Amino acid sequence: MTSVPTVTVKDLPDPLPANLHVVDVREPVEWQHGHIDGALHIPLQQLPDRLADLPSEGQYLFVCKVGGRSAQAVAWLVEQGADAVNLDGGMLDWAAAGRPMVSDAGDPMVF
Repeated sequence: MTSVPTVTVKDLPDPLPANLHVVDVREPVEWQHGHIDGALHIPLQQLPDRLADLPSEGQYLFVCKVGGRSAQAVAWLVEQGADAVNLDGGMLDWAAAGRPMVSDAGDPMVF
């Protein structure tokens, strides 16, 4: 089994570096409740069909609610040769750390 590269919220720079592409693999209803500004939304089940939507250069940070689905995405992408890392604790830890989130309309959110 492939090892899943993982990072925690406290290990991420704030703001995130420009060459780090955030990919949110949650379902649409979860995305609408708040996400990382600038994140690309690709629900996990759509990922194999939407690989062309990923930026061609840089590193990918995959997120979901707690880190399970994003870990699956990272494990698969690492096998494909991608430079991807999983956010352990997901959006729950992101929000708990007070990191910025936006609504589906792009408005800042406070939790």
